[in-house]
Amino acid sequence: MIQKILLATHNQHKLQEAQEILAPLGVTVVGADALNLPDVEETGTTFQENALLKARAAFRLTGLPAIADDSGICVCALNDEPGIYAARYAQKNGGFPAVFDVLNQRLGDNPDRRAYFICAMALVLDQKNESVFIGRMDGQLAHTPKGLHGFGYDPMFIPDGFSQTLGEMDAKVKNKISHRAKALQKTFDFLKEYFKKEE
Repeated sequence: MIQKILLATHNQHKLQEAQEILAPLGVTVVGADALNLPDVEETGTTFQENALLKARAAFRLTGLPAIADDSGICVCALNDEPGIYAARYAQKNGGFPAVFDVLNQRLGDNPDRRAYFICAMALVLDQKNESVFIGRMDGQLAHTPKGLHGFGYDPMFIPDGFSQTLGEMDAKVKNKISHRAKALQKTFDFLKEYFKKEE
C-alpha cells in the first residue's frame, strides 16, 4: 500500500492544494523541497510531455510514486499563446504584473478576450504505471488586473460564470474550479480505485 506520494514542485501553493485534495486517501504528500530535488528542464512540446518528464525524474531520483503538473494559460486570440511557455513568457516580459500590460498591448482593441488554463497532471506509480490527467478552466482576460490572492496570471483571469478575477477570489472557491483542482480530482479518483484493487 502506498504511504507517501511525492509532488514534484517547489511551489508551496501547489503542494498545499494537493495535500488538501488528496488528504482523504490517507497518504502523505511531500514536495520537492523536503527531498532537495532539483528542477527538471521542461523540454517537452506539450503540457503532457512536460508533466511526465518531471514525474518520471522525481520517481527515478526517489523511488516514490510521483505526481507532477505542467500548466499554463492560453489566449485564444493569440493562437493559444503563451501556453506551455506561460512562466517563461512572464519572465521574458518583466514578470508580474508587467506581463499583463504586454498581453493587453498584443490584444489591443480585439473584443475576443477568451482564454483558458490547462493543467496536465502526470502520475508515475512505477516504471510501468503512468497516467496523465487533464484539467481545464475557461474564462476571459480582464482589462485591468485585480486582486491580491493567488499567483501568476490569476489577477487577470475571470473564470466563466464569475464576475471576479481569480486574484479576487477566496482560495476555497478557486480550489474548487481551477484547472489544477480538476486535474488533481481526476488523480484522486484514479488513486482511490487503484487503492481498492490493491487491498
